[in-house]
Amino acid sequence: MIMEDILSLKEAIVSYLDKTGGLQQLLDDCKSFKESPQRDAVYRFSFHVNPTDLIELDGRLGDIVLHDPLKARALFRSVCFFSIKTLSLLDQIHTESQVNVVLKVTHLPPFPNYQLSLCEFPRGYGPMRPMAMEGLVIAMTPVTKYTQGARFLCSNEDCSGAEGFHHIRVHAPGATETATVRSDFTCLLCSSPLKEDVKSRVLGDKQLVELIHVDALDVLGVHPPSSLRYQSVTLFLRDELCNSMRIGRLYRVVGIPAHVHQWPTVTWSVEASSIQPWMPENPCKVSKNFQALFTSMGGSPWRFSAVVTNSFGAQVVPPGLYTTLKLGLLLSLVHSGDTGLDSHTWLDVLALTSDTLIIDRLMTYSLALAARGVRHHATGELFSLLSKDEHGVGTANIHAGSALLATGGVCLLGDLSIYRKDKMDALQSGLESRAVSVFIPGKKYGDDSEQQLSFPLQCNFWALANTATTSKKSAKNDTVALGSVEIGSVPPKVAETFGLMIQCRDLGGHPVSLPITVHTLRQAIQPGEPLYPACMQFTTQDYKELLAFARSLQVEMSPQAEKMIHGYYMASRRVRSDTTQGSSVSVASIKLLIALAEAHSKLSLRNQVMEEDALIAVLLCENSITLKHGVSALVIPPDAVFPCDLHDLESLQRRDVALEELHQQVLQFVYAYAPGAASYITEE
Repeated sequence: MIMEDILSLKEAIVSYLDKTGGLQQLLDDCKSFKESPQRDAVYRFSFHVNPTDLIELDGRLGDIVLHDPLKARALFRSVCFFSIKTLSLLDQIHTESQVNVVLKVTHLPPFPNYQLSLCEFPRGYGPMRPMAMEGLVIAMTPVTKYTQGARFLCSNEDCSGAEGFHHIRVHAPGATETATVRSDFTCLLCSSPLKEDVKSRVLGDKQLVELIHVDALDVLGVHPPSSLRYQSVTLFLRDELCNSMRIGRLYRVVGIPAHVHQWPTVTWSVEASSIQPWMPENPCKVSKNFQALFTSMGGSPWRFSAVVTNSFGAQVVPPGLYTTLKLGLLLSLVHSGDTGLDSHTWLDVLALTSDTLIIDRLMTYSLALAARGVRHHATGELFSLLSKDEHGVGTANIHAGSALLATGGVCLLGDLSIYRKDKMDALQSGLESRAVSVFIPGKKYGDDSEQQLSFPLQCNFWALANTATTSKKSAKNDTVALGSVEIGSVPPKVAETFGLMIQCRDLGGHPVSLPITVHTLRQAIQPGEPLYPACMQFTTQDYKELLAFARSLQVEMSPQAEKMIHGYYMASRRVRSDTTQGSSVSVASIKLLIALAEAHSKLSLRNQVMEEDALIAVLLCENSITLKHGVSALVIPPDAVFPCDLHDLESLQRRDVALEELHQQVLQFVYAYAPGAASYITEE
């Protein structure tokens, strides 16, 4: 490249930095370096670069940034050094090699050549230039140190390289620590050995992250077994990018692939340049079947969700069976998927049943409809697993367990009666604190000090408890009663940590084995044919689209709903309290009530939480508290939300009438036991 072209490119860089605020950033960085008492050999300057803007300014410069990042870095470094010396911004910089410029490419052109799919092989044969990729974080290391730059002096005192800044080494993408600092470098002037000026070494932060294709979660969910295997890729996060990613989250990363040489192996990794949270695009729509149902059920605020719930899971259980549990699962599915709020309230469901096989099948079927579903096995790791890092960093690698992988979705635990005591204790601690603590012993993983890290648990937990636990456990009195129901061998404190506890009762007092048997036989004899009336035929895809649309809705709480929830919460805490132990209704119950009401409003395809939604939340919560702590002054049926079977319009009308009566009963309870309830609830 001739000198005129180089000057033209440097002029374009100056113009770009001026327009984007880069020159002002250079002034501010030099000022902070000048005020610092520390004198380093290398000074780092970082700039965010958008290649699209560069191409509009100068096509050649944009092409260099996209396809030759090392050359682009050298051009920007030359401009920065010239600016610093011309404007006398920093007296400590004497040579261009002391300027360490890092270009953070923020965006790439939306073309396939700039996209890197994490499930395509082989890797490593493409160009070492910026690429964009999306994936799921499954593991990461704690933050450690690396050498940004180092100064070397010639061991020959008569050589001019024995002083000054002739030998400066800075980190390059893909370089290991030994590529920057080691003892076998020689002087460029006299070939004598170089020795490092340790006092001038500049350190930075480094973190390793394992990223994998999001489809790898299908292996951990309920999808059919596949011969596909997914391999993760290692990201190197440096300096300001450290701690910008969290385990279990999805991200879009722009980075430069690099070969990391660690004799005798060469690994393929990516030096991250920019990181942004990422969500796959899923078009949200409601099927024509549910649209027609919504139109026909517009006369009642309860009927649409009732029919949706009644027909749910028809591939597993016949309509009308375990309806309260199905509503709880649907509300939990609707309330999942939001990972943007750390203070999010999650809807955990614990089903009490003597028929664990059918309930497990129903939960497994429902798990496939979650925004992200992970089935946990009792022998696996629920929260996290530690291993030694394989990249020579000298620290621990924290692998995500099932709960962290299910972030923003649902983690199905299955039957709790098969879990060991230590697993139960860990589950109880995680559900109570909504966080998992990871202790990293320093000596075991090559660090000088011990570390304690914490990761938030942001998923819904589903589990079931076998109430028919017998044999040796019953003989040892391990079968316990919680409130008004037996929960088998599950410790009461573990059961209480689940927000929503639902007892799966028999159908109208009769065993459910006969309807299940008829349902299974009809499926076997008439595969693919509709088993129930046409009005109740909704496909799994219909439910998947409905739940995705419901999750996307933004709802607001109406004053009437807020007053009912607040009044019931205050009244319930008052009637379930004593002078010694306080109230058995936890403070978190108010969050559970709000979450249930909002989820029912979304399931009913409404943007406002009505008082009718609050009533459903109150009834579900009251039934759950009754199972945990026994009955109170508010006496309601065990299946208050579905007091009768739903098979025609007349039965829907009977349910509306029963819910209206329960509505009045809840209001009377609030008036009687909530202090000052009459001042904020309108008399009805």
